Amino acid sequence: MLLEDLQVILKVAEFRSITAAAESLDMRMATASAAIKRVEKSLGAELFIRTTRQLRLSPAGERYLPHCQQALQTLEQAKQHLKADLDTIEGELRIAAPSDLGRNLILPWLDNFMEHHQGLSIKLHVSDSNIDFFRDPVDIAIRYGKPNDANLYGFKICDVPRVICASPEYIQKHGSPTNLDQLSQHNGLLYQLHDILHDVWEFTQHEKPVKVRMQSNRASNDAELVRRWCVAGKGLAAKSCLDMSDDLLNSRVKTVLPDYPPKSTELWLICPSRQSITPAVRLLRDMLQQQCLEILSKLKQQKVIA
Repeated sequence: MLLEDLQVILKVAEFRSITAAAESLDMRMATASAAIKRVEKSLGAELFIRTTRQLRLSPAGERYLPHCQQALQTLEQAKQHLKADLDTIEGELRIAAPSDLGRNLILPWLDNFMEHHQGLSIKLHVSDSNIDFFRDPVDIAIRYGKPNDANLYGFKICDVPRVICASPEYIQKHGSPTNLDQLSQHNGLLYQLHDILHDVWEFTQHEKPVKVRMQSNRASNDAELVRRWCVAGKGLAAKSCLDMSDDLLNSRVKTVLPDYPPKSTELWLICPSRQSITPAVRLLRDMLQQQCLEILSKLKQQKVIA
């Protein structure tokens, strides 16, 4: 059984699609299908149930997948430790990160990263504003959304589902919307950047995009404040599941409208030039991918996200 075959299995399980998994791994669909057949033959069991309209994990696949995921994570961690032993990682990293993600997840991750690479020093710039590499004193930007500047170099960290969430107290007092028509009757906690109010939330309904304009009595240019308002029961928030992960996993907030997923996003690590992609940046990328994978796996295990 090849290591690459197991990576295909995880991607197919993630996307519920062989085509999407193959595209994500930059391989042909036939190659991905062959990998699945090799693993299933080795195990003597079918991991996926395939119909003309959908693909889902079989009971055997549901039992096997967590072990497969854990094994690959262990191998990845071993590879990172070996690279750390062989490479001399030192110098200064000037990193820009979004406010909510930066304060609540990336900050402790960086603390642990520096413990393993004590020759590093880090300057962390936390802001939701877009970074200008020629103006702002940063070397790397961690940002939601694919970079639209062809002159920049980026590494995709992961796909990030977004969620609509509210505190149990808000739901108890105001109820939970059961469809998109009811959503606009609730108070939305909104994000505002450069005088642009993001009061239109985008969803997928019957495989078609749907937009809902929200009413609101609270808006901020700091995504962390939107999260705090949500936890405090002030309304509904449309947020990255990474931003809300600790609150979701500890039941401080709950998802609403699970059958109507908001438009998802991606997390990227962006560099201004190829020369700025140092061994330290590559190790940072690997660390971010690993940490995000662990959180997304926990959210899936608790059925917070699909």
